[in-house]
Amino acid sequence: MTSAPDRPLDERERLDWLHLARVEGLGPRGFEALLRRAGSAGDALRLLADPSFAPGRRLVVPRREEIQTEFERATRLGIRFLALPDPDYPAPMRAVDGAPPVLSVKGRVELLARPAVALVGARNASGLGRKMAGLLAAGLSEAGYVIVSGLARGIDTEAHRAGLAGGTVAVLAGGLERPYPPENQALFDAIAESGLVLSEMRLWQSPRGQDFPRRNRLISALSLGVVVVEAARRSGSLITARMAGEQGRDVMAVPGSPLDPRCEGSNDLLRDGATLVTSVADVLAALPPVPCRPGPILGLFREAASEPFHPDDGSRLLSSRPAGSGPADAVLDLLTHGAIDIDELGRMAGLDAAALSGALFDLELSGLIERLPGNRVAQGVMSVPRE
Repeated sequence: MTSAPDRPLDERERLDWLHLARVEGLGPRGFEALLRRAGSAGDALRLLADPSFAPGRRLVVPRREEIQTEFERATRLGIRFLALPDPDYPAPMRAVDGAPPVLSVKGRVELLARPAVALVGARNASGLGRKMAGLLAAGLSEAGYVIVSGLARGIDTEAHRAGLAGGTVAVLAGGLERPYPPENQALFDAIAESGLVLSEMRLWQSPRGQDFPRRNRLISALSLGVVVVEAARRSGSLITARMAGEQGRDVMAVPGSPLDPRCEGSNDLLRDGATLVTSVADVLAALPPVPCRPGPILGLFREAASEPFHPDDGSRLLSSRPAGSGPADAVLDLLTHGAIDIDELGRMAGLDAAALSGALFDLELSGLIERLPGNRVAQGVMSVPRE
C-alpha cells in the first residue's frame, strides 16, 4: 500500500479506518482494493453493509461499539492509532507491499522518522551471541540509528536493552495490552517510556503462531537493514531476513560456529550472499551514513569492538529451558566453545556468586566446561549439542 501522507484524520475518519482495518478476512491488500473502490473508509464500511455486495469471500465486520471501546481504551493508555494517510505513519513501511492500514503505537512516535536497523536472532542465544547483539545495538545507537527488534527472548532482548538510550522500537506480534513474553513486561514498559512499542493487532489480542511472521515483515519494513545474530534453520529470524530481501533492505549476519545448531541459519545467509558482520563498522559500511552525528563516540566504540567476533557453539538448540532446570543448565545454555567472562556469565544466567560457583564446579567435574586464564570459561570438549 503506497498512500502518500495527506493530513491527520479527524476522529470519525480515524474510527472508520480502524473499523475497516479490524474486518476479519480483509487483510492489507483487500483493504487497499476496497478503499480504492469505495473512495473512503466510511464508504467502504457502508459497501460492506450492503447485502448485495459480494466481495468473493466471507468477511466479519465488527460492531461499531467494539471499535469505539478499543479506541477509548487506547486513549486511556496513551496509545495512538496511526493510519496510512497520517504524516507520522512510518514512510519506509508505507512504501512496502501489504503495509498495515492502521498501527497502534505508544511512546516516542518521532523515532519512526529516523533511520533504523533491525537486530534479530535466536531466543535461546548463547552468552557471546547476546554480548555481540548488545555491542552492535550500542554502537549503532551511538551512530544515530534506531534499533528495531521483536521483544523476544535472547537476541531481541539484548538489542532493545542496549538501544534504549539512543532509541529503540519494539514490534509486537500481539496487541499492546499483551506484551510477549511475559518476563519482558518491564522491558516493554521501559521501551514505551523512552522508545516506542508498535503493533497492528487489536489491543487485547494475545499473539498466535501465525502472527509472528506477520510481525517480522514489519520489523524489516521499518529498517534500512536487518542484522541476524544466531539463527537456526527454519527460524523466525530467517523469515525476517527473507522479507528484508524482498523489501529491498540490506541483509547482514554474524558468523557462527558450524558446530552450533543456533548458527546454521545465519551461516546459510552468509553463504547466500548476506553481508558478513564482525563489528559495528561492518554494518555502518553497508548502510547510508546518518548526518550530524559526533565522530568521537563512534570512534570509541569501533576501538572497543575492533577485534573480529568469532561466535562458536556446540550448545543446545532449545527455544527455552524447561521449568525447574537448575543453575548448571542455565549456565550451560549460555556457553559456547568461545571464552566468556565468568562475572558476565553469572549476570546473564541471573545467578549470585554462590550459585554460579556451585554450577561451574559441577560442570567442570563432569567435563562439560573448561576454565581459562583471565577468569573466563568455555564449553568443554565433552559437551555436545542436546536435542
